Amino acid sequence: MNLVLIGILASEIGFWVVLILGLATRYLLRWRKVSTILLLGVPVLDVFLLSLISWDLLLNDTVADFTHGLGAVYLGFTIAFGRQIISRVDVWFAHRFAGGPEPEAPPKEGIERVKYEWEQWLKMLLCAVIASAVLVAITLLVRDPARTSELTAWLARIWLVTGIWFIGWPVWYSIGHVLRGPESRSSV
Repeated sequence: MNLVLIGILASEIGFWVVLILGLATRYLLRWRKVSTILLLGVPVLDVFLLSLISWDLLLNDTVADFTHGLGAVYLGFTIAFGRQIISRVDVWFAHRFAGGPEPEAPPKEGIERVKYEWEQWLKMLLCAVIASAVLVAITLLVRDPARTSELTAWLARIWLVTGIWFIGWPVWYSIGHVLRGPESRSSV
């Protein structure tokens, strides 16, 4: 049984349970303080996962595997993108259950789309930095390259994905926007 994988799954399930409960208490029961307390539980899940990964490698003398690196990336992702996800679900919930405005879709074209893609990539960059910091910190704490080689491999993976994202989205949309010419830019 892989405890880190179970921890990742528990964190993901816990994220959605806490989020839905928090929003349900806010919009259905109108208990704003209880909702805020529940939503403050989201970062607790990140601390739980980081503690589990560290405990497994530092105290259990475990050899790092794919799931340890995945846990670090998951942690980076939830910190970098968590607020955006929570905000989007909050707007949807408010629209669906409390008469709030309809959620806005991401822009489809123009300079707004270019800005959006750069903002998303900067979040991915933050995710990569956080995941890398966790991977390097644990590697330094364990001080056994034979046990942490998989964490080092994850550093290459996360930066490869970040590089592909950079070229495939913000750079691609920026170039496309420039190539469409001034007539498409002046209509924005």
